[in-house]
Amino acid sequence: MIIRISTGSFPADARAEVEGALVASQDSLRAAISALPGLIHYYAGIDGVAGRVVNVSVWDDAVHARAMDGLAQMRAQRPILQAAGVSFEPITNHEIVWTITP
Repeated sequence: MIIRISTGSFPADARAEVEGALVASQDSLRAAISALPGLIHYYAGIDGVAGRVVNVSVWDDAVHARAMDGLAQMRAQRPILQAAGVSFEPITNHEIVWTITP
C-alpha cells in the first residue's frame, strides 16, 4: 500500500478563505477521486493554528497513487487554493512499512 501526502502552508489571516476553498473543493473532487481504481482512504484537513493544509490518501499500489497527478479536477483546485494563500510543497508517495488498525 502507498500513502500519498500533499501539504501546504498559508498565512494565519487567510484561514477562513483557505478553509472555505478546501471545503468547497469536495464538490468537484469527491466523485472524481472515488472513481479512481485502488483508492482505500482519502482525507483532507486543515490546521488553522499552524497554517497548514494536508491531503492524505491511501492506495493499493504506487501506480494508482500516481494517477492523482493527472486528475483534471485535482489540478483545477491547486490554483484556487494558491489564490487563497496556500503554498504547496512537493507531493510525496510513501510505501507503508507498518500500521495500526484498531
